[in-house]
Amino acid sequence: MAGIPIPVVFAAAAVSAALVILWFTVSSARNPSQATRTAENLRRVPEGSDLRQILLSHGAGQRAVTPAMRFFAGQVRRLTPMGWTEALNRRVLRAGVAARWPTERVLVAKTFLVMAVIAIAILRPPGSPIGVLGWLGIGALAFFIPDLVLANRASERKKAIQNSLPDTLDQITISVEAGLGFEAAMARAARTGDGPLNEELSRALSEIQLGAARHDALRGLVDRTHVPELRHFVLAIIQAESYGLPVAHVLRVQAKELRVKRRQKAEERALKIPVKIVFPLAVCILPTLFIVILGPAAIRIFEFFSRTAGIDL
Repeated sequence: MAGIPIPVVFAAAAVSAALVILWFTVSSARNPSQATRTAENLRRVPEGSDLRQILLSHGAGQRAVTPAMRFFAGQVRRLTPMGWTEALNRRVLRAGVAARWPTERVLVAKTFLVMAVIAIAILRPPGSPIGVLGWLGIGALAFFIPDLVLANRASERKKAIQNSLPDTLDQITISVEAGLGFEAAMARAARTGDGPLNEELSRALSEIQLGAARHDALRGLVDRTHVPELRHFVLAIIQAESYGLPVAHVLRVQAKELRVKRRQKAEERALKIPVKIVFPLAVCILPTLFIVILGPAAIRIFEFFSRTAGIDL
């Protein structure tokens, strides 16, 4: 130990800790949800079983490493400012990964990435102030990589909800006009598809069944999705319920407006296509055409003037 530099020792320790944290986050993300694990344990464990034997039957990772990593995640959350934690929690909810990647796990992943950058910086120390600024930028980028991933996932999920919302609303409208209640129509529409909107509708119905008010469950649905069209639909339903208006008429109007908006968005995307084609056309296609068409002519002109110059000489 006397011949090993102290920075190398610290770097090795940081890398080891970062690898342990990465293993915890990835392995935990692959595990099923807590409700699924609880249901499986209740089915497997017979009555009268010893809790100590059940705990000892688990592996060393579940008995030692996993609780330690959960404690570490709790400490990281405690040291993180409340505003950052709430904003990260909203991003996790809007990305739809709260079951597999809760806020604590994302914070642990951020910590791992920063620790990995620090360890590499210790092993390869910067030799100039520009190098220090470069490592600081890499560390900041590593810290915000999970945020970028969550933002990308939330954007894709938002587009999927916007695309499926008109059809789902049509199903709810037809079901209500056929005689079903609003919640029964939502449940029927949630069962007919498989997507983020169906999952959110199922979650809202579960909250209503657990005792939450309908308007609170619908507002929670809007907060988790952050889709303007869905917000307008929920506000219309809440106002219709408050003023005693017929829900079927409100649903019919909302479905018609959503179909018009979807057609307008399709026309907007179609009109943007010529503008988007200009850059690849001017940079990639037109120069190639010029080379193919004018290249042989330029070569012949050059050969002609070269022969003419030789004859004059």
